[in-house]
Amino acid sequence: QVELVESGGGLVQTGGSLILSCVCYTTNSNMYVLSWYRQAPGKERESVARISSGGSTNYAESVKGRFTISRDNAKNTVYLQMSSLKPDDTAVYYCNAEYIISPRTNYWGQGTQVTVSS
Repeated sequence: QVELVESGGGLVQTGGSLILSCVCYTTNSNMYVLSWYRQAPGKERESVARISSGGSTNYAESVKGRFTISRDNAKNTVYLQMSSLKPDDTAVYYCNAEYIISPRTNYWGQGTQVTVSS
């Protein structure tokens, strides 16, 4: 079982920056691919960025060059550094942990709101 607790959301102006954090309460966080998703009002949840236990990363096209995902396995924490924020980035951001061994169980955090004002 994994508990994910996000923090760091808030209100920021266009062009501003935020750092989201997600603590993974588990004994073996390096057995999980960690990701950030987001869901804007009236839209489906979408993948933003993901990072393997070895540090390989993938990003949605819409955030490439502006967002950086990283993880500290010693602290069981994954981060999302967001810069050059736009109003379209406004959403609830969710942390996700996917177990690397079948059946690849997924766990979700409660979400943190990010609002970018124009």
